[in-house]
Amino acid sequence: MTQDIHKLSLKEKIGQLFVFGFQGYEPAPEILDLIERYGVGGVIYFTRNIVDAKQVHELSQSLNDAGRKAGRVPMFIAIDQEGGMVARLVKGITLTPGNMALGATGDADAAGDTARISGEQLRAVGVNLNFAPVVDVNNNPDNPVINVRSYGDNAELVSEFGLAAVRGYQSAGVSATVKHFPGHGDTNVDSHHALAMLAHDRARLEEIELVPFRRTAEDADFVMTAHVGLPALDPSGVPSTLSKPILTGLLREDIGYQGIIITDCLEMDAIDKNYGPGKGSVMALQAGADMVLVSHTPAKHREALAAVEAAVASGELSEERIDASVKRILAAKAKRGLYEPLKPWAEIEASLDTPEQRQVVEKWSEASVTLVKNEGGLLPLRKEAKTLVLWPEIVAVSVADEMLSEDGTLGARLAHRLADVVERKVTDPSALEGLEQFEQIVFVSYDAAKFAAERAMAAKLAELAPDRTVAVSVRNPLDLLLYPDVKAFLAVYECRPLALEAAAKALTGELAPVGRLPLRISEQYPLGWRWQQA
Repeated sequence: MTQDIHKLSLKEKIGQLFVFGFQGYEPAPEILDLIERYGVGGVIYFTRNIVDAKQVHELSQSLNDAGRKAGRVPMFIAIDQEGGMVARLVKGITLTPGNMALGATGDADAAGDTARISGEQLRAVGVNLNFAPVVDVNNNPDNPVINVRSYGDNAELVSEFGLAAVRGYQSAGVSATVKHFPGHGDTNVDSHHALAMLAHDRARLEEIELVPFRRTAEDADFVMTAHVGLPALDPSGVPSTLSKPILTGLLREDIGYQGIIITDCLEMDAIDKNYGPGKGSVMALQAGADMVLVSHTPAKHREALAAVEAAVASGELSEERIDASVKRILAAKAKRGLYEPLKPWAEIEASLDTPEQRQVVEKWSEASVTLVKNEGGLLPLRKEAKTLVLWPEIVAVSVADEMLSEDGTLGARLAHRLADVVERKVTDPSALEGLEQFEQIVFVSYDAAKFAAERAMAAKLAELAPDRTVAVSVRNPLDLLLYPDVKAFLAVYECRPLALEAAAKALTGELAPVGRLPLRISEQYPLGWRWQQA
């Protein structure tokens, strides 16, 4: 079934162009009002909307009921469920590894299998649009926003894994979104806070940034834009989200993309501070975007809708331009079965977090574990030796939500396997004391470029216990650059329960690490590297 566009009023067609966010675990009055008055194209869930799978199912049902009652076109219900550190729904479903962990497996089936499992679970609870996978090529070690959300720093690897993920999600009935076009990997600015600029020429963009988008364009239902300026493609310097040469000229005409172009959130500072959601929405649609994402503020939702209505009334935007986007939106909703009712909880509960799903995800998580170095034979850890597990306290606090529970720390997992384990969260790493009583030390690193406390702790351990320290990177493997003299270094790419469990297994010899670096750390540790005992 496909909605006849001719039966929609202009107001309803404008409503289809927007995806809005809202506060709370139940539909907020503001979003219900917009559904009733406009029939908005979609909504997006964040952690502020989510308790667990059952509650998400109830929320999705409530939103569907509101739209049906108002006689509206079914909505896209969207989420950022990338896997790994970016997962909004974490309770009642099987969590999947993040992109860099999947890249470390060296097998694109890892991306396809985990995307399918994630997609099946999302669709069961009413989510039909995932803003994933990230296909940015993370070839800038100073990137503050992409990092381990990327499969790696090689365009071909990213393309292969991204395409597998797109097909995995969509085989489960969930629209996939490749992001962030035309590439956010080689920036050192977070567009949530400022406008990033990519100064490369067209030849370089074709060599790296654009490769994954060309490879996935035929398959992906959605492409999400980046708030990144590319002077080589648009000398005006406007963000790609608002650039006609980039969205229409490059993506639509050159690459030949036929699906839906959606903006990243217009409340990010790169757009909000320079243009605002009203002007930004009009400019994005003029540039060639089909849908506009405004994630947070009801007043800005209203401003965006009013600005587009006014632009059509003044002739700044033609109704034909609106219709072209609405036709794509309606076709995608029909293609992914959005007109079908959501199954009751009793029918879908047993399909979530099944032993089979957990087994597949665990297999790929374990396949990602990468032993980068093991000088002096520190690994596996000795079972009877007194062991200290160290975290800078600021890091432990920052990643608590990713670990999901205090008893899920790496130290707690090692305590199940070793005879004598002490875990400490250290406030002042420069004042480490009592190290002499421990025969082996495990230092948990997360993102040393971001946390000065990590760097201080690494320096102190290098001074006091250089021959007893093993570093375990639970996020950014580039941490090795900041303490290159550590004797042993294990990377698991995230701080989620499966990754920590796999790390504990690898540290104690229960698991032989087979993962390979999905990015170049240095000349000594290139793409594809893993430690092999001489």
